[in-house]
Amino acid sequence: MQAGRVTRELTPAQRIAWLRLIRTDNIGPVTFRQLLNRFGSAEAAIEALPDISAKAGRPMSPVSQARAEDELARLNRYGARIVAQGEPGYPEHLLQISGAPPLLTLAGGERLDWRRTVGIVGARNASSAGIKMTRMLAAELGEAGYSVVSGLARGIDTAAHRASLATGTIAVLAGGFDRIYPDENIPLAHDILDNGGALLTEMPLGWEPRSRDFPRRNRLVSGLSLGIVVVEAAKRSGSLITARLALEQNRDVFAVPGSPLDPRAEGGNLLIQQGARLVTSAADIIEVVSSVDPARQALFEPEWLPDETASPSVEPASDDRSKLVQALSTTPVEVDELIAQTGIAPQVMQILLLELDIGGQIEWSSGQLVALRYS
Repeated sequence: MQAGRVTRELTPAQRIAWLRLIRTDNIGPVTFRQLLNRFGSAEAAIEALPDISAKAGRPMSPVSQARAEDELARLNRYGARIVAQGEPGYPEHLLQISGAPPLLTLAGGERLDWRRTVGIVGARNASSAGIKMTRMLAAELGEAGYSVVSGLARGIDTAAHRASLATGTIAVLAGGFDRIYPDENIPLAHDILDNGGALLTEMPLGWEPRSRDFPRRNRLVSGLSLGIVVVEAAKRSGSLITARLALEQNRDVFAVPGSPLDPRAEGGNLLIQQGARLVTSAADIIEVVSSVDPARQALFEPEWLPDETASPSVEPASDDRSKLVQALSTTPVEVDELIAQTGIAPQVMQILLLELDIGGQIEWSSGQLVALRYS
């Protein structure tokens, strides 16, 4: 972990409470953090959730303690573990991004270098040349001491993982730890663990990946990496989503050029036109990422110290909610700007945004900008 950064482990009771809260429907990483900041602990947030959700017009109940305990027990039988933000085993690159998962399910990876990482993504229907290039890049990066990160998909992802089995690779799953997709890569997942690599997901056991879960996974592929390499990608593809997320996370983006006649090269060529670094060998990547400090300051240090006193209860005025809704639009805006425009006190703003969030009326962009949700 980053030198000088305080880490501490959750107690068993806190781990159960965190798991209950993050597994509750409609509570994602941003809402989870708001709840902890508001109430000081997951236990207190769970107690307050029924009242908050009732005010938001969207009643919800936290996951039961028995269900959380069962997930932990089943993960243990799989040889996997739950790691929380702030704990020593949590990948520190993820602390540099907004909306990082409060909890991760992690298997393997104890001997990996999580600070020297490069992501490789690309087309599922990759060409023979694309597969060959991916294998070369992944092998050379591994030989240079870098762990290769990818999403365990067909095509380029599969080639990247296989070429870096011996040197270390990290596979980020879109579904639960027991729902590896595609099925044909289940043996590859076992090979990754057998060779000292890692499997990682933020989703619960039993979760079948949906189309919307793949961009969510992609933000972790880029967030875990110092830079992202796109080998082949169509103009509209998940790989270009990963590249966009990487730029938002202040990561370097690289692309392998391809024939203008091949639709699978359109996305990579477009990235190069837009400023991505052109790649012909792993040396092009290493030259850039080797100068990046892997211990960059964590921008989103977890605020979960359980012995801290929560903010005193403050009730919004009768017109505060209407003033806030009037100020919001579908264009994202910084919370500080909302406070300045409306004159609503920060503590009250936090309460109102939390209620609107749980009510499904707003959405967060990059974890810091808020906008009305499209109806």
